[in-house]
Amino acid sequence: MPLTYDVRIYSIETRRDRPKPYRVRWLVGPQKHSKSYTVKAQADGRRSELMTALRKGEQFDVETGLPASELRALHGSVTWYEHTRAYIDRRWDKLPAKSRRNDADALATITPALVKTTVGQPSPRLLRTALYSWAYNKSRWPQEHPSDVMEALLWLEKNSLPVAALEDPATLRLALDALSTLLNGSSAGARTARRKRACLSDVLGLAVERRYFSVPVNPLSTVKWSAPKSTEEVDPASVANPRQVRALLEAVRGQGERGAHLEAFFGCLYYASMRPAEAVGLKASQCHLPKRGWGKLTLRGGIVHAGRDWTDDGRAHQDRHLKARAQRDSRVVPIPPHFVAMLRWHIERYGTAPDGRLFRTNRGGVIQDTGYGEVWASARGDALTPEQEASPLARRPYDLRCAGVSFWLYSGVDPMEVARRAGHSVAVLLRVYAKVLAQAQDRANHQIEAGLREWDGSGPSPGGRLGDTR
Repeated sequence: MPLTYDVRIYSIETRRDRPKPYRVRWLVGPQKHSKSYTVKAQADGRRSELMTALRKGEQFDVETGLPASELRALHGSVTWYEHTRAYIDRRWDKLPAKSRRNDADALATITPALVKTTVGQPSPRLLRTALYSWAYNKSRWPQEHPSDVMEALLWLEKNSLPVAALEDPATLRLALDALSTLLNGSSAGARTARRKRACLSDVLGLAVERRYFSVPVNPLSTVKWSAPKSTEEVDPASVANPRQVRALLEAVRGQGERGAHLEAFFGCLYYASMRPAEAVGLKASQCHLPKRGWGKLTLRGGIVHAGRDWTDDGRAHQDRHLKARAQRDSRVVPIPPHFVAMLRWHIERYGTAPDGRLFRTNRGGVIQDTGYGEVWASARGDALTPEQEASPLARRPYDLRCAGVSFWLYSGVDPMEVARRAGHSVAVLLRVYAKVLAQAQDRANHQIEAGLREWDGSGPSPGGRLGDTR
């Protein structure tokens, strides 16, 4: 609510039938405010304070009814620790489990840096545990905290800086330095640092909304900061070509029954360029698999591992909508005939889980990244030469998705269509696959040169102009 000069202060009202009979009443904009007292002198004193603020020309807050000076003093007493807990409380019910965990991770990194003193400070690992697992995990707030955790949190409550202190760029840089550094002192990755900075910005934005700062500006916008250096571009050395992918999938199938069950799973990552979470949650109802020709997969989300401590139902996994999409959005990905046949064979041989999922554990559970990662590592050892195995080539299952997108681009598919199929924005596609696109451009340049040489060799057309075929 805004501040206003539109204030009226009324005379003290006396109500003899009340435990606190003396009531101070005032009007701020359209909002009525009042405060009752047992002793008339107290009511007189409070009315005098309000009148003094009004005579000094102070604005009043419409929502609380307080003069601006009192409001600043009140907000100045709110600590960073208190504010971040309120931030978690406000967002918890609306966030997916993995985002809850990410917020806790970011705040557990930043909060220990924003303290008045280090005297008596608990160890960094204890502070990390106390904040990440307890203070910023709302589902554990009602539970009894271990004694060492309680002591650590009490120390933070006592020594946490006021939120208003972050208006000082030097203090704000303490937070930025903290989110750029890991617990062991090494530099955080660029993506990790940017994710934590985004959380810091949101927390400060809420502080601006609650008027904890002297000016309504997010202080983060006034400080220059650069994320640790890294590259988002796909390394061409990690991108397997179609022949290598076929060899790798054959090697997966050769890893016994477990591998045979996962061959089509890895095929999803390459031939449909699906994210692993999307493939983990793929159901038969999403698959259109004709006996001949191209099929299609209609992707509507995935299954993300978040951890039992962060979900509402205590499950380790959570169903999620498509990344960066609306809740009920979908993405249709055409798939080539030989992959259609692979999926048809998989369903005929293994059937589906009770909920329709194509890929599952022996007990029907959700497949784990550790499990399919082991199969992939063994398959690389069988399919690749020692030099290739030691290289970045298809080192991670996720590299199959990158290889699939790269092959589409190299084949000449329009980047906008590639982005749609892969679930990227065009801007992200062009940035992440810049090196792959450069290779595709080289190929196009060679084709253009070949065409020019053909015309150079045969001489100009009868019309005397290039392209004139009359």
